[in-house]
Amino acid sequence: MKKNDYYLIIGILLVTGIVVLTSNLISRNNSGSAAAAVVTIDGEEYGRFPLDKDVTERIELSDGAYNVISIHDGICEIKEASCRDQICVHHMKVQYDGQTIVCLPNKLVVTIENSDEDDIDGATH
Repeated sequence: MKKNDYYLIIGILLVTGIVVLTSNLISRNNSGSAAAAVVTIDGEEYGRFPLDKDVTERIELSDGAYNVISIHDGICEIKEASCRDQICVHHMKVQYDGQTIVCLPNKLVVTIENSDEDDIDGATH
């Protein structure tokens, strides 16, 4: 290989690295700017929690049941719940428009709503 070939390879690697870093930064800045976690209990809205503020909320239900939701770093999850199966606790963390976490025994639904357009149309896991 000639000296100019090495310069070409290094240049291509630098440009690729810069493109990857800037696209990651742009997607992080757009992911949770206007998004909120909307919590509904038995079909009625309990509250809206913006994803850009870190908060932990214990939601007490009338029958003594509870759920603890946690929002941090633009991600929402259920940390703790009084239900037997704990499916909601083990559910993946949500951050994109339309994603939900459901706790059927406690009739609680957490839905991510975003007033901005989201680049992701759907996700599968």
